Amino acid sequence: MKKIILLSTALVILFTISTRAQTDTTVYNITISEKTLNITGKDRKALAIDGQIPGPTLRFKEGDYAVIYVKNELDEETSVHWHGLILPNFYDGVPYLTTPPIEPGHTQKYEFPLVHSGTYWYHSHTGLQEQLGVYGSIVIEPKEPKFEYNKDLVLVFSDWTDENPMHVLKNLKRRNEWYSIKRNTVTPLGKVIARGGLGAQLNFWKQRMPGADIADVYYGAFLTNGTQIKEYPEFKPGEKVRVRMINASASTYYWITFGGGDPTLISADGIDVVPVKKEKLLFAIAETYDYLITIPESGKLEIRASSMDGAGQTSAYLGQGELLKAPDVPRPDYVGIMKAMSKMDMKMGAPAMIFNPKKNDGLEKMKKYGMQMKGDMNSMKMSEDTKKDDMEGMDMPSMNKMDSTQKGMTGMDHGDMKMSQGKDESVLVGAGMGPDKTYDFLKSAEPTNYSADKPVREIKFTLNGNMWRYIWSMNGKPLAEADKIKISKGEVVRITMTNLTMMNHPMHLHGHFFRVINENGEYSPLKHTLNVAPMQSITIEFDANEYGDWFFHCHILYHLEAGMARVFSYGTPRDPKLQRYPLSTLIKETNKYYSWGTAYGASHMSSLELVSSNVRNQWNLGAEIGWNQNFEADFSYERYLSDYFRVYGGVNVENETAESLDQFKSVAQVGIRYLLPYFINADLSIDNQLRPQVRFTAEYLIFRRVAIFGRYEYRSDFGAVNTLEAGKSYASEQVWNAGIDYVVSRNFSLTGTYDNRFGGGGGLTWRF
Repeated sequence: MKKIILLSTALVILFTISTRAQTDTTVYNITISEKTLNITGKDRKALAIDGQIPGPTLRFKEGDYAVIYVKNELDEETSVHWHGLILPNFYDGVPYLTTPPIEPGHTQKYEFPLVHSGTYWYHSHTGLQEQLGVYGSIVIEPKEPKFEYNKDLVLVFSDWTDENPMHVLKNLKRRNEWYSIKRNTVTPLGKVIARGGLGAQLNFWKQRMPGADIADVYYGAFLTNGTQIKEYPEFKPGEKVRVRMINASASTYYWITFGGGDPTLISADGIDVVPVKKEKLLFAIAETYDYLITIPESGKLEIRASSMDGAGQTSAYLGQGELLKAPDVPRPDYVGIMKAMSKMDMKMGAPAMIFNPKKNDGLEKMKKYGMQMKGDMNSMKMSEDTKKDDMEGMDMPSMNKMDSTQKGMTGMDHGDMKMSQGKDESVLVGAGMGPDKTYDFLKSAEPTNYSADKPVREIKFTLNGNMWRYIWSMNGKPLAEADKIKISKGEVVRITMTNLTMMNHPMHLHGHFFRVINENGEYSPLKHTLNVAPMQSITIEFDANEYGDWFFHCHILYHLEAGMARVFSYGTPRDPKLQRYPLSTLIKETNKYYSWGTAYGASHMSSLELVSSNVRNQWNLGAEIGWNQNFEADFSYERYLSDYFRVYGGVNVENETAESLDQFKSVAQVGIRYLLPYFINADLSIDNQLRPQVRFTAEYLIFRRVAIFGRYEYRSDFGAVNTLEAGKSYASEQVWNAGIDYVVSRNFSLTGTYDNRFGGGGGLTWRF
């Protein structure tokens, strides 16, 4: 085998030398470094490429050879992935998977032939660096131009936060509602009741879903080529401009609208399509679209990108004169979304972590979730073949002769789908969650289907998420618990994805283009990234014609970091240059510990809570002390066996005598914790005195910034060793409290509580 590999490597080198002798070589030198940037009036550390955000546009010609030197001037590792490009596996740029990371102070060389044309982009694939500014655009001109235009313009859309992205992810992990409050996308109980949606809200809570929301993060600004507003007065009336749009956001979808210019879509993800008039476009993260726009004879036209959650927008203006505004996009109706989805009897809350990740039962666990509609909606049920224990990597010889151009491969025929009420359809479509998101508007200019003689490997994925702990997965397995998916060169890999979450997911496959099976049959379009809408399915397929390992993941940066990814593997040996860079380092990135704390100081008591958690493990420390000198503290380790069920062991410490801190007693505890429907957290334990204890806690947002919470705890001395020995009678203890919390900022709240041990009062809660 080693001899074959060496021979193959030699042939590749000879071919490369021969090819480069006949083509031009384009060389770039770029540098990644720190930069202080002020977008919203606040200085923030950013990462820039050649001192700018976005980085420079790298321009090439199809058929030429690219040589790119990337210098790392950071004090940490970095990387660059060439998003959408077909290139040798070693240069794909995923650190520890295909390419070594670029170490601090080092320069790394990337080189590859440019085998296709189109609009693409590049970005860091290290941690959350992309959110900090490490991204830029790529333009590859075709050998033979197919469209006529006067000028060319690249628009890179992105999102901007003044927070450290690691703090953003930590905030998501701790279930803080602050981002939804800032975006005004929360659905508090008072608002839901006023809209007649109490039944829908209860249905969501029953399934452990907090409510309808379609984005995670609050952003201070949305950017076009690095600024909130970008002017291009140099374009003249009557000129035809090719506008190359790239969504380089970390977690923002956009609605693209135009203020005129007869917008005609001509390319998707770098591949030309049959031109189509498309005046409103849902723009998924990591996609690229090219448009032909004609500058109006009078006035300047606006190209607007409105965030899908309605939180903000960014615009580019082309031309001069009176502004031709792009149409407004209505904000999503979040209560309406909940009511519409509840009418459809959707089974939500599919687990993001199955009980035993070593067993191949992920899809079996998911089959009861999804669209369970009645009447005309029956086609929305998950396909019965999900009854197989696991379809990841399963060879399906019976499928080999299936016509890959046939309609209905998604298992949900959205084109024929009829909703019982047009109003419900309108609400979902307006929010980017409707049934028209199957890319039927895209038609390839040439047939894309594969030979019927090719073997077909059928793979099925469910996309799963747990907003309570912010864990994202596929088939109930986050990346840290999943094996590589084996594929073989020469086969067609057909993937059906069913999204069992309330979020859109932009799924990106490295190193390949795939067919998106839609109503255009053999002319289904080729893409490298596609949106999978909530509670819907879509099928893609690609020709397995590469080697090595390739990443497949959600391109919402925080979903990727929280586990929604897989590795497709051809089973070929790793490049020897990766010997020092184990794949486990990449896997650990999605399974690291996040730690946070909460402190409460009030007129009658104080409390402290510390948490450190990764995918399966969590450490907890809690302490309460009343000014009447009642004191109690708990320390525990808990292991998540599934999304909501965990076992734990720990120690409880409290003062021996009320109103005295002179003596303390401690007991060991073991127990189970489980998140019940309606977000009621249940805790059942027993200590080394054989005393059982049960505890229930819950918290609900009733107004935009106001939440109520409560706890009830019952501890029995019945059967306790020391009680029996002392001959004492049955005794028990009850603890309860209730409170109200007004959220002032991400870190602070005004809180009032009453506790039967400490009395009542108010104070300040600090989240850190």
